[in-house]
Amino acid sequence: MGGVDVGGGGKGGRKSLDSEINMIPFIDLLMVTISFLLITAVWSHMARINADAQVPGPPREVEPDKVEPEKQLHVEMRSPDKFVLIWKQGGTVVSTVDVPRKDNLVVRGGAKSIKYPELAQKIEQEWKSVGGHRDASDKKFDQAVLHTDNETPYVYLIGVIDAIYAPHRAFSAGGKTEQVPAFNVTFAVN
Repeated sequence: MGGVDVGGGGKGGRKSLDSEINMIPFIDLLMVTISFLLITAVWSHMARINADAQVPGPPREVEPDKVEPEKQLHVEMRSPDKFVLIWKQGGTVVSTVDVPRKDNLVVRGGAKSIKYPELAQKIEQEWKSVGGHRDASDKKFDQAVLHTDNETPYVYLIGVIDAIYAPHRAFSAGGKTEQVPAFNVTFAVN
């Protein structure tokens, strides 16, 4: 039953060597190995077939015109006596404004915070004159990039972010219009 006799005789006074190799586990092992190889071959072939991006819509014959980069407000707070507001479009500087830095300490309920009302007022004026996304149906927001050194305490960063969030605009979502901050804030990496 499912075995192989390797024979063996006893010549020369040796004991007869009669062993059987059980073939059923060996065949099972080969079947499992073959099935894994076939499945792996099919998976790797399927992965190669679907490697391209399939975007719905008609194919484009002509490349669209180059889109101009949007204006971004860069807020530099590296100097201890002033903020520098720089509007950039791509790598081009559109305008630069210096704002004096006055740290206003506010204490509420034992919690200390720093406020920059002059900076908030100037950012709002700049956004009203240069900002690009003011329409309530516009889903994009203007971008503000905060530049600072690595030693700036957290409380000062929060004060500047609050000043950047000062300008608000109408935003329609789900049939409801509400006032939201006009900027998304990101940090520059040194």
